[in-house]
Amino acid sequence: MRGIEIVKVGYDYAAAAGVVTALREVSFDVGASEFLCLVGRSGCGKTTLLNLVAGFLPPTRGEIRIGGETVKGQGLDRGVVFQDFAQLFPWRTAQRNVEFGLEMRGVGAAERAETARRFLRLVDLERFARAYPHELSGGMQQRVAIARALAYNPAVLLMDEPFAALDALTRDEMQRLLVDVWAQTRKTVLYVTHNVAEAVYLADRVIVLSPHPGTVIADVCITLPRPRDPLSVAFLDCQRAIVGHLGAAR
Repeated sequence: MRGIEIVKVGYDYAAAAGVVTALREVSFDVGASEFLCLVGRSGCGKTTLLNLVAGFLPPTRGEIRIGGETVKGQGLDRGVVFQDFAQLFPWRTAQRNVEFGLEMRGVGAAERAETARRFLRLVDLERFARAYPHELSGGMQQRVAIARALAYNPAVLLMDEPFAALDALTRDEMQRLLVDVWAQTRKTVLYVTHNVAEAVYLADRVIVLSPHPGTVIADVCITLPRPRDPLSVAFLDCQRAIVGHLGAAR
């Protein structure tokens, strides 16, 4: 597995009122196989930073490295999962969606099919391999998206609030599933969320970003044993500490 290095990264964009600085001097590392969550108020640059790591946008200043190599655009070393259910190809079955990245790498049909079934099994959807996205619930579509992102064996997994549009019970189920999948695959994960409880449940570390413009104001290690109890005193103490940092970022 490979880690992520974010070194003095800044990002500016043009707006009607002039140039806006969305991120300024952001620096932190994500260790190999580490699960790191980014939290912060709306407008702090969480998604912008994820898009920079994904290679969808170039940084205005600074450098991003994965496994020591500078990110210069999109690449198959990164798997990305978005919030939007429309990220799946509606004309492909679940299995054919999972096969997509493998096709891009030129993997043969038989190996693609076997790998896709293995990752659908990992997210407990093997029996829905022939279903189309419109035949699946929102949670099931997100499980297909996770399987697709993992199937071609990227070095890191980038996730932008993937469970935000789900109902509370499905979201809790998906969080437990993601922790199980991460424990089995040991991928390096960078996960954006506005939900502090979700961050404490999932992460090894939580980076707190402040707006005006986006800068790192806290780096919190979560040392609670897994599986985590969201109702425990220790869990609530971690939540309270992160909320305190967010309150200071007004």
